[in-house]
Amino acid sequence: TSVGISPFTSGYLLLFKAFNSMQVNRHGKTVKFDVNQDNIQRLLDAKKKLGAAFPRVGILIISYNASTLLKQTVERIPAELIDVVEEIFIFDDASKDDTFEVAKDLLKTSHWREKLNVFRNPMNRGYGGNQKVGFRYAIDRGLDYVVMLHGDGQYAPEHMPDLLVPAIEDRAMVVFGSRMVNRMDALAGGMPLYKWLGNQVLTKFENMILGIELAEYHTGYRLYATEVLKRIPFEENTDVFHFDSQIIVQVRALGTDITEVPIRTFYGNEVCHVNGFQYAKDVCISVLEYRLHQLHLIRRSRYLVKQDIVYTRKQSPYSSHERILSLMSTPGRALDLGSSSGQLTEAMLTRNIRATGVDIVPAEKVSAKFEAYIQCDLEQPQSLNFKREFDYVVLADIVEHLRNPEVLLQKAKTFLKPEGRMIVSVPNIAIWVYRLSLAMGRFNYGPKGILDETHVKLYTLDTIRQLIERSGYVITKSDFTGIPFEVAFQSVGKSKILKFIDWLYFQCVRFWPRMFAYQIIMEAKISSLDAIKKEGQVTT
Repeated sequence: TSVGISPFTSGYLLLFKAFNSMQVNRHGKTVKFDVNQDNIQRLLDAKKKLGAAFPRVGILIISYNASTLLKQTVERIPAELIDVVEEIFIFDDASKDDTFEVAKDLLKTSHWREKLNVFRNPMNRGYGGNQKVGFRYAIDRGLDYVVMLHGDGQYAPEHMPDLLVPAIEDRAMVVFGSRMVNRMDALAGGMPLYKWLGNQVLTKFENMILGIELAEYHTGYRLYATEVLKRIPFEENTDVFHFDSQIIVQVRALGTDITEVPIRTFYGNEVCHVNGFQYAKDVCISVLEYRLHQLHLIRRSRYLVKQDIVYTRKQSPYSSHERILSLMSTPGRALDLGSSSGQLTEAMLTRNIRATGVDIVPAEKVSAKFEAYIQCDLEQPQSLNFKREFDYVVLADIVEHLRNPEVLLQKAKTFLKPEGRMIVSVPNIAIWVYRLSLAMGRFNYGPKGILDETHVKLYTLDTIRQLIERSGYVITKSDFTGIPFEVAFQSVGKSKILKFIDWLYFQCVRFWPRMFAYQIIMEAKISSLDAIKKEGQVTT
């Protein structure tokens, strides 16, 4: 249906024109925004400075039944960018009108004709499907960045430099032109009130579920680095309108930041093909699917991105890091076996505990403030020759990675002082999530979590207890953790709701740890008989 402009909004537009230099005729057929000349100059300066090293930028124009608007959309791309842009490629999605013919005519008449290519899908692929074709083309062409622009002119081409500057100057990997950074601008551009309200409600929901903060999820004005596109299976996404939401989830799963720049928009004579209620439903399902995927209750291959796994210090009082630290109550020396990048080290230092790290990671890649660091494959710990000098030996999330953990546990006894303590943490495979998953016939490994694909053994409360006791220790204390909501939502400490959920879930852990604990933490000491044997006072 055609989107009209109410008298109230028309008056608002006139007021907006006076302050923002926007020109709109009465029929809504021609619209032009001012170009930020400062950003143009910054891009030209970067081009001159970098020369051949300047990133290759492409502009993907997706079009469907946009014959009356496509030409002016292309012509409004700032001409000053002609030396900045490598290529403009129009993908017509089997339009029913003469959009493709208009696009071909631009090859002869446009001032962009030397950098313009035009394609037509043999069949209609849908809004998301058309993006897939365009993004794959950008990757195959060896471009570094691709900017997606709608052929109907709803998103102002004059804002193109605003999206490019963060990418060129700051190497931003994903940049969105957001209509909601300055929310009233969208209404001023003629966005219907129901869309304006729906946009904000959906955005708040998505922010809450995904644990990130965007002003808007539903903009169609986007820049992606092809490096990001190569690492996400975007071609597995839907072919319809919530493709935009699914690709945001993939970028979030990848751990890539999204930069937002404010843009103004214009709703004129374009035809809206979106069923709003269906779109909202599909968006909600997509983000909830991602959370269920993370919990391994369902598996969606579209969210298996090529992610660089980075482990961070957990701050929640119910996390493994904080529960382990609570067991290290007195100053001393700690041996951190499987120390990784040393997330616990700085926290130990605040407790006057000096840490020695041991891991397979090369020393030059470790920046933590260890008292000493030894590179060692913990499957073969025989080369470690520490004396009985440590008050604590910590095996945090390492036992499940070992095929023969008994060897390391028995070796670790020779490093502990007589009254020293060993602290072990392992994930709990018997948590309700995996009980339910197994009941549904699913058992899916992933890049992180309890079913991390690098885990070679799985533990319950009973099996980790047996392993420790059979290795010559007496367990002195058992502790447990909740689900790491701060990792999933990246928001613990910021959201009061998530802090409450974190606390509430831990009460369930206390009530029934076998069912609800995410990780099991054991504190143990060397058994008396084993200590005597190790000192050579008893022979066998």
